Amino acid sequence: MEPQEPNSATSPAIRPAQFADLDQVFAVALEFATSFRPEKEVFASNFCRLIEPHDALTLVAEQSGQIKGYLLGFDHDTFFANGRVAWIEELMVRKEQRRNGIGTQLVEHFERWATSRGNILVALATRRAAPFYAAIGYEESATYYRKLL
Repeated sequence: MEPQEPNSATSPAIRPAQFADLDQVFAVALEFATSFRPEKEVFASNFCRLIEPHDALTLVAEQSGQIKGYLLGFDHDTFFANGRVAWIEELMVRKEQRRNGIGTQLVEHFERWATSRGNILVALATRRAAPFYAAIGYEESATYYRKLL
């Protein structure tokens, strides 16, 4: 997947994450964490696996060498949808960078990836960002449940 060049001097480039991004993405993830506190060793191990091309895509928004946000998503086959679906697992933009289009750019880039892989829908769960997703064309579809193991 080719990086998306910024379209103005103030827009970040959207690109797949690289190993060198680990520390900055970890710092952004720490801002995101509410239910869990990421542990650096576990994060690093997962990060290394998730940046390899397969059924996951980790994108970063980078500007002037600084990671402003990231998106982690997956795709997989399903029975119910008659094909592949994509899932946005995490989308985080640094608090001071929000409302500048970075989240939208990350989602749009993910949607293009999902489309290129034959996915027929993108889904996600959110607790605090429903207005953001509604503004970019997503609709409420289900209730999210979880059980800690």
